[in-house]
Amino acid sequence: MAVLEKGMEAPDFTLQDQEGNTVSLSDQKGKKVLVYFYPKADTPGCTKQACSVRDSQKSLEEKGIVAFGISPDEPGKQKKFDKKYGLGFQLLSDADHAVAEAYGVWGEKSMYGKKYMGIIRSSFLIDEQGKILETWYKVKPQDTVPNALQVLES
Repeated sequence: MAVLEKGMEAPDFTLQDQEGNTVSLSDQKGKKVLVYFYPKADTPGCTKQACSVRDSQKSLEEKGIVAFGISPDEPGKQKKFDKKYGLGFQLLSDADHAVAEAYGVWGEKSMYGKKYMGIIRSSFLIDEQGKILETWYKVKPQDTVPNALQVLES
């Protein structure tokens, strides 16, 4: 599993959002980007994380940050998730988990003693040139936004 570090070039991606639009990281040059990976739409931790991003949109925008949530969910499931909680930001579908692998967040997990492969909840703050400002592997849902804002205040 590749691990990304501060100062590295963020792997580019092109994914479909919940509305069927194509979104590329390279199209965001000139903006800071908060990319966070979550395991599954409409589950407790993922809902807490997404609602935290939703509730912090103004603070993120003031810092010039665009946020993207990425999961293996299909766009239709993400659209339902967005609508149910009024998220209002782009959720991207990485159904084949290729982007998750490029970011080092696809790995072995364990639940009730059973091992399986899945998303390791993580977030990345990327600068205007596409370089990684900071990484948070195994981030807590409620820490995604505060971590990103703290980096820009220091």
